[in-house]
Amino acid sequence: MTTDSTTSATSGDRGTPGRGAERPPLPEPPPPIVPGTTAAERRALAEQHGLTKMGVRPPLWSYVKDVASRWAFIRVLGTATAYAKNQNTYLGQLWAILNPVLNAAVYVIIFGLILRTSRGVENTIAFIVIGVFLFRFVEQSVNGGAQSINKRTNLIRSLHFPRAVLPISNVVSHLATLLPALVVMGLIVLASGLLADYDPVYITWQWLLLLPAVALMWVFNMGLAFIMARAVAITPDLDNIISFVLRFAMYGSGVIFPLAHYVGRLPESVQVWLEPVLTYQPIAVYLYLGRSSLMEEDAFVQDPVMWILGVVWAIFFFVVGFIIFWRGEERYGRD
Repeated sequence: MTTDSTTSATSGDRGTPGRGAERPPLPEPPPPIVPGTTAAERRALAEQHGLTKMGVRPPLWSYVKDVASRWAFIRVLGTATAYAKNQNTYLGQLWAILNPVLNAAVYVIIFGLILRTSRGVENTIAFIVIGVFLFRFVEQSVNGGAQSINKRTNLIRSLHFPRAVLPISNVVSHLATLLPALVVMGLIVLASGLLADYDPVYITWQWLLLLPAVALMWVFNMGLAFIMARAVAITPDLDNIISFVLRFAMYGSGVIFPLAHYVGRLPESVQVWLEPVLTYQPIAVYLYLGRSSLMEEDAFVQDPVMWILGVVWAIFFFVVGFIIFWRGEERYGRD
């Protein structure tokens, strides 16, 4: 009995030190790590190797050069996005043409054939088809630009690149789907001349002017996409209002019937200022350029003023939109 008790006590003493035993002293913390270079030397070393601070808005000119150097990435991302939209459907990429055709057919049947809201336009079908096809490009660019940041959050947080790449690539994707649709649009305009109620339509050299008109519209749409991307990234609720604003823009730009249909019913005091506002606002200008390229009517002659306005609106919206977007560069993906 005595031996077992002694053994048990001994083993207990080995397992836990007694209350009176002294604890070993704690190890002292290592000395702080002091960099061997100054802040100025580290900054110079980073600049030497092309390193930049993360999450900081770069200078405007450096940002422009960085975006321009990513054009290959923009093109691939834009075309891949355009291809992926209809990839899981039976008709595939054919929907890129069928969607604007069906959309235009609805407006042609309702407003052109049933309601007959021509109001001074000889070829109503060509008028509506050109307006719907081109306005759809604006509509898709605005909606896509508004969602380009919020729906790419994972990509923004994973990779370091200028965020302006996203709204630009989105507009590029819609341009890629518009180009084949323009061929169909031209065929519909030609076919409209075969109807008994309309004059024949011929292909002239002016049809080539549709390409620079679409190019100006593309630049203008990128400016809109920049503005909407910044606005919706800061205030996501604005995404629910865009569709209503675009609806006002459609009717206020003469997409379906001429602007005279609105202005002619108003008092003269209102017509004096409202008519030039509606006629020379950007979307109406680009629709006029597209119609003057394909339609041979007195209401749509080649107007140098309209071409000048097309250039001015495109440059103005692109520059202003780019600067607005650049000023929020460090906030994208963090809010």
